[in-house]
Amino acid sequence: MNLKQISMAIYATYLTNNYGFIIKKVKTTKEKRDLRIKYSQTLLSKLNINIEVINKQNIPKDGKYLLISNHRSIIDPLIIEIALKDSSIHGFWVSKKELYNSLFFGTFTRNANSILLDREASNMSSFFKDTKEVVNNGNSIFIFPEGTRNKENTPLSSFKDGARLIALKNRLPILPVFIKTNANEILKDAINNRTKNLEIEIEIGEIIDYKDKTPLEENYRNHFNI
Repeated sequence: MNLKQISMAIYATYLTNNYGFIIKKVKTTKEKRDLRIKYSQTLLSKLNINIEVINKQNIPKDGKYLLISNHRSIIDPLIIEIALKDSSIHGFWVSKKELYNSLFFGTFTRNANSILLDREASNMSSFFKDTKEVVNNGNSIFIFPEGTRNKENTPLSSFKDGARLIALKNRLPILPVFIKTNANEILKDAINNRTKNLEIEIEIGEIIDYKDKTPLEENYRNHFNI
């Protein structure tokens, strides 16, 4: 790592953990949501990255949804938080056990409204119980259906099966969003070159009925012509 990378890594680690501790102290979902947005704005501003939302009119003002997105960079959740900041939709992120235990993300992930997904669990009943409770309390669920970051030279990798099952079990309309820009390349540029006025485009799709029998990945690809 060069000096620029080390400097940004130290700042991002401090900021992420600091917000994790601040969020831990607040009680309401709205307070947590506001702090998540503020954190996203602060870090993206430091990186000189602006978010351009395409088809913003497709963002519902309220309601409960299963939000699905492609996933190519560690800043994807921040991009989505900014895209939705003017709506009242608040989602719990489905998060892997590795994130809960991470030195970088752990404090933030555990406190900022997330649902633990333990892929090594003998059964998923606890996970689906948690999703049900989240939805019953008026919240949405946000998930990356690819299951992990796509490190291939493609805009999308294969979807796992769990996302559609979450929608069906909770009768959640599906809100598809597509981060059109390769955010990972933009992030590298931001850290290595300190380029100004970088931009990431995120497109909002039309709502998909949870009863739609078209395979979710196929539906998603059709929505965004991938």
